[in-house]
Amino acid sequence: MKTVDRTEQSAERLPAQRSGNPRDLAAAVAGLLLVAAAVLIGRAFDDSARVLVVHWPPLLASWYPHVGPGTWAAPVVAAAVIAYGPVLADRLRWRQLLLSCYTASLAWVFSLALIDGWGRGIAERLTTKHEYLRVIGRFDDIGAALRGFNDHILVGPPGNWPAHVAGHPPGSTLTFVLLDRIGLGGGAWAGVWCIVTGASAAVAVLIAVRTLADEYTARRAAPFVVLAPVAIWAGTSADGYFTAVAAWSVTLLSLAATRTVRSPAVTALAAGLLFGLTCYLSYGLTLIALPLLAVLVLARTARPLPLFALGALVVPVVFTLAGFNWWEAYRLLVERYHQGAGGIRPYSYWVWANLACTAIAVGPATLAGLRRAAAGAPGTVRTFRTGTTSPLQHLVLLVSAALLALLAADLSGMSKAETERIWQPFMLWLLPAAALLPTRGRRGWLAAQAVVALAVGHLLWTGW
Repeated sequence: MKTVDRTEQSAERLPAQRSGNPRDLAAAVAGLLLVAAAVLIGRAFDDSARVLVVHWPPLLASWYPHVGPGTWAAPVVAAAVIAYGPVLADRLRWRQLLLSCYTASLAWVFSLALIDGWGRGIAERLTTKHEYLRVIGRFDDIGAALRGFNDHILVGPPGNWPAHVAGHPPGSTLTFVLLDRIGLGGGAWAGVWCIVTGASAAVAVLIAVRTLADEYTARRAAPFVVLAPVAIWAGTSADGYFTAVAAWSVTLLSLAATRTVRSPAVTALAAGLLFGLTCYLSYGLTLIALPLLAVLVLARTARPLPLFALGALVVPVVFTLAGFNWWEAYRLLVERYHQGAGGIRPYSYWVWANLACTAIAVGPATLAGLRRAAAGAPGTVRTFRTGTTSPLQHLVLLVSAALLALLAADLSGMSKAETERIWQPFMLWLLPAAALLPTRGRRGWLAAQAVVALAVGHLLWTGW
């Protein structure tokens, strides 16, 4: 096939692609050692001072071996993706592949969540004392709630918001308020909403990789985007929903920038609209601006920028006119963060233990792919200057932008722990790095991804 030939030729210009398997395994082992160090040193921290405020460092989890309805379903989904994923990714028509990836991603997320059972795994997750559904009744008058939102962020004043409501702009809470208004109230609908929308992020990232690199690269990435351990947290938190919104913003901008849609102008406007919404779902997701910038760099154009910026202003203007001040809220959030666990958790531990959480969530195959991306990065930068980059090198640049955003979040000190959940929107764009792995051994790497996810799902109670 001509597509395969082009990719093989481009692989010759990516030094990392010629490296042998031992270095890939070494990257996976290095990730394992990082996790082991985070566990052992974390236990030492907690044994002496109890300052990490997590039960099973570095994850916010408890040791809790258990089984549930998902115990039989999740291995079946994993086995199907391992056995048939690579072949179907190569043979299915593009639209069929996207539909298959969405279906498989949905099945994987649902089955992992159901290891904890329907109630504890899905229906009750967003109803705990820290979650959004606890305050639905306080938004009967949405305008008044938005005008007074900042008054309840800090701990101390009467009626302060629960942790997740205070820790996010009100766009996240309003999502569940509006679901309640249309008759989809309660924890079950909220959980299903997060899973159904969150699973679409897999489709978004594949479209973006195809647009910015090529279809063959996207097809190689597809099984790894589906079968990722991070799906554990996508099915148990609102962050899966946030991930999808942010991902579609990046994808729509890539389509507009490369002019591969009928209406690039409308697409750029929609991309900006979703980015504006992203910033009002989570403060930290303003860092999605880095992958968005990478899209423009890869497409070598700023043409969509005016309409993107116009779209990005819509949500901020609406919330500002409604009486919510984003900047003041963020300032108060920083204070609230240090009033709670954030003020106790040591930066010296979490600045690197966060990366151990990431290693667990993205899995060993992604770590091996990132090793290849890092090895090929210098050559990629050189060829990009001359305009001769290959599709795989475009992928390296896209992955690098997401990694840079993740590292910026890490160094900020505003993400100490719980990053296996919080950083999903950044981790999503690291997963396609597995497309850099050689064809031989793909099923083995997929199996390793599944083993990590199934082990965490059955041995730990993740709490999200």
